[in-house]
Amino acid sequence: MDNPSKIIEDDVEYSLGQFDGKNVLYDFPKILIYLNIKGKLLFGNKFRIYEEDKPIIRKLCYYFIKDKVNCKKYKIDIEKGILLSGPIGCGKTSLMKLLKHLVPFRRPYEMIPCRNVIFSFNHLGFKTVEDYGNSRFYCFDDLGVEPTGRFYGKDLNVMGEVLLSRYELYQQTNKKIKTHATTNLNAEELEERYGNRVRSRMRELFNLVAFDKNAGDKRK
Repeated sequence: MDNPSKIIEDDVEYSLGQFDGKNVLYDFPKILIYLNIKGKLLFGNKFRIYEEDKPIIRKLCYYFIKDKVNCKKYKIDIEKGILLSGPIGCGKTSLMKLLKHLVPFRRPYEMIPCRNVIFSFNHLGFKTVEDYGNSRFYCFDDLGVEPTGRFYGKDLNVMGEVLLSRYELYQQTNKKIKTHATTNLNAEELEERYGNRVRSRMRELFNLVAFDKNAGDKRK
């Protein structure tokens, strides 16, 4: 990509800021214009960016564009992934699907509903845990509300095992392998669901970015 500050959608060029030949000086209002357009292309004309969501979108943008100064200000570790939490319908999944398009020159992640991981485990067993413990980048959607996995009569907290595998990989690759997730649960509920060991690994894997617990349901 010759100029990472520009993105073309449907033959229209959008500027995200200025490129000096080495670095992009991003412009947040321009980023919002692009995200609004891209959101409509991905999710339909009803998509819009809500005023009350702009602070959280700004934080996430700082992370994805690797703005070290602002990430430090908001205590976001660029090496870790994102755990985006918030109430049902607040727009977590859409945001994670959308924001990866902001940096098309970076390695993309794949959105995987957690329930799909469980369905796969129920058919294939531990091969599923191995498959998701690989070097691809993932965003696990709806973490914590998936059913328990069951293979040949044995129950397993599959996503807990997947997260442990992802953590080991993260350590082995010197923090180069990113894992993201979205969840409706808070920290206490996640610990109850996965146990203290997984929860402590999650702290090392993820930056927690949270919507206000009173954020409205945008699907209504």
